[in-house]
Amino acid sequence: MKNRKMLLPALFSIVLVFSLALPASVAGTSSTPASVLNGYAITDSAVGSSSLASAMVLNVANGQVTPMVAAGGYHTVGLKSDGTVVAVGYNRNGQCDVGNWTDIVQVAAGDYHTVGLKSDGTVVAVGAKWYRQCNVGNWTDIVQVAAGFAHTVGLKSDGTVVAVGDNEDGQCNVDDWVDIARVTTGSYHTVGLKSDGSVVAVGYNESGQCDLSSWMDIDQVAAGYGHTVGLKSDGSVVAVGYNEDGQCDVNGWMDIVEVAAGFGHTVGLKSDGSVVAVGYNEDGQCDVGGWTGIVQVAAGGYHTVALKSDGTVIAVGQTYRGQCYVSGWTDIIEVAAGFEYTVALKSGGTVVAVGGNEDGQRDVGNWTDIVEVAAGFEHTVGRKSDGTVVAVGGNEDGQCDVGNWTDIVEIAAGFGHTVGLKSDGTVVAVGYNEDEECGVGNWTDTIHVTAGSYHTVGLKSDGTMVVVGYNAYGQLDVEDWTDIVQVAAGHQHTVGIRDGGTVVAAGDNEYEQCNVGDWMDIDQVAAGFFHTVALKSEGTVVAVGYNDYGQCNVGAWTDITQVAAGYSHTVGLKADGTVFAAGLEVELAKWNLGATALHLSISSTTGGKVTRPGEGTFPYYPGRVPNLVAEAEDGYRFVNWTGDVGTIGNVNATQTTITMNDSYSITANFEEKPLVSGALIGGIIAAVVIVGLVIFLVLRKRTA
Repeated sequence: MKNRKMLLPALFSIVLVFSLALPASVAGTSSTPASVLNGYAITDSAVGSSSLASAMVLNVANGQVTPMVAAGGYHTVGLKSDGTVVAVGYNRNGQCDVGNWTDIVQVAAGDYHTVGLKSDGTVVAVGAKWYRQCNVGNWTDIVQVAAGFAHTVGLKSDGTVVAVGDNEDGQCNVDDWVDIARVTTGSYHTVGLKSDGSVVAVGYNESGQCDLSSWMDIDQVAAGYGHTVGLKSDGSVVAVGYNEDGQCDVNGWMDIVEVAAGFGHTVGLKSDGSVVAVGYNEDGQCDVGGWTGIVQVAAGGYHTVALKSDGTVIAVGQTYRGQCYVSGWTDIIEVAAGFEYTVALKSGGTVVAVGGNEDGQRDVGNWTDIVEVAAGFEHTVGRKSDGTVVAVGGNEDGQCDVGNWTDIVEIAAGFGHTVGLKSDGTVVAVGYNEDEECGVGNWTDTIHVTAGSYHTVGLKSDGTMVVVGYNAYGQLDVEDWTDIVQVAAGHQHTVGIRDGGTVVAAGDNEYEQCNVGDWMDIDQVAAGFFHTVALKSEGTVVAVGYNDYGQCNVGAWTDITQVAAGYSHTVGLKADGTVFAAGLEVELAKWNLGATALHLSISSTTGGKVTRPGEGTFPYYPGRVPNLVAEAEDGYRFVNWTGDVGTIGNVNATQTTITMNDSYSITANFEEKPLVSGALIGGIIAAVVIVGLVIFLVLRKRTA
């Protein structure tokens, strides 16, 4: 009886011992933190630890400066590692006047104003002051700032929030907010991320962009004009609000470490340094598919900006269409500049183009036998050697209907019209004609033509001018001009070179684009939208007018043989057939904000691999919490992570996270599974249990 009583407990003890002896990969699922969701572990660090906000707080606390970029409505701001700030773009309200800022640890950009947080917790601001959005001089104890269309928000160290500026929609009603870990602003609404991962919002809510009460487990928030985006701790993304352009279509995004929201688009930075974007893309602001090595992103009104691990900055979107990417061109004999694109004629009669292409204005790859090119707003015209003309691009007003033209010796392209000079001195024109800019049918004895946005100019053989079209700014007031040898027409101004190399101009002069009276020794002029460019006989270039995009920064150019001017850029053809460009992309390319990234080097031993983020070296912004996923091959099992594992959530888990407080090197270790398989051990255990039960039942029957 005593032996029978001891038998069953003994059998269960055997089973338990065998079970405990089994390795994790045999006995069941690998050890994983209970908080792991979809391959991500929720760490004990504060909400927002994987976001930009944490780096900003670290900056304030440690006196460090982590470089960053911010994107406003039409301008871009960069914080350098030395605490100084640079800015380019639209500057009519002074939003780019940040050259004297020092000791800055974070920047934010509104539509028309820029805000800087200083290391002592005070705040500075420049730009539009319509709603007193720059009245931040008395703020103290601030750890993060955000800027909307016309309001500014500051997060205080105690988790409360202050706001100034436009409050028509209640976007500044944040006085009762507490326990806030991060703030962000849309155009007319304000969003606060609480320390428990929930979200609050106030302001304009017509599209439901403030309906965030159900959001939980959020690490970072971003807000656009009419939508709000949240990054969850598992790396997925949620969005609510206006979705007409698909800016809220983020349901499939995973492995995201930062989100940004523009006027109508949403951007996500992935843990491997690549970028995704959805939403409004008419200006190419979502064309980020080829980006790599990115550590931080920002979304402006119609453009997207990214900070690379080496401290350089790249951008796409409005005024960042690639129109200045001409450095690889060779064998060029003529250049033309459209609104946000550039066209060039090669010596063999073919044509190349870069920049915006929404209307197909760059579809010139099959053109041959071309001897002249012209670029309008969004259409391109080419003159062939036989005097016929081809055109591509926007054609809503018939500006590309040139197929029947013959005997053409010169072409010009305006905003929406095209002009052709015939060999007999007469002129033809097609396209937009609301201001009679195509009324050139009676012109004779013409030797040269040019086209502005809504006016057309002709130079006669006697050096006088003929003009038609829109004249609200006096751009047609050239009747008294004489001795003219070349003319150019801009958006609302006209420029002419006199015999002898002096220059005259008429029309809009808001940006001083007509201040050319002191120019001398000029061989050629070009007129952009709001700037004027001239080529001197010695091969140097001068420019005046609107320069917010750096389009007038041509002072260092030499050996130039021709110039062209677009909306936000200037192009120069060199004598050797190469091309220079000036514009926002060129200015941005000069930026190096300083070392920005921490680096995570990942490797694995034989028997498996790291699938997320992968193997190799990856750059990360300080404070990011990338996910780690290791997968064993058949016949192997995961053992652990080794190396710089101090901030890894669980070194024994196949799925965990690492907090990037420094640069680290880690290895995923694998080993062969034991020769005795889990199935065999399980079978032995089962057999022992069955035999034991049989013996028990037999003995019990005998004693019955």
